Amino acid sequence: MVKVATFFAMTLGAFVFWESLDRLHVYMALHQDEKKERLEREMEIKRVRDELLKKQKDSMA
Repeated sequence: MVKVATFFAMTLGAFVFWESLDRLHVYMALHQDEKKERLEREMEIKRVRDELLKKQKDSMA
């Protein structure tokens, strides 16, 4: 009976472990995607701002 209970407990523990690793992996992937999107937005804003500043300088000259 102890062997069966131990086997069940180890199986359950392994299942919980792998599920938590899977959730951690999904969380990390989503976090990286959000970070990548934020950096892309910041680069786009910088590019547009630089273009506007260049146009402004050209119109003043």
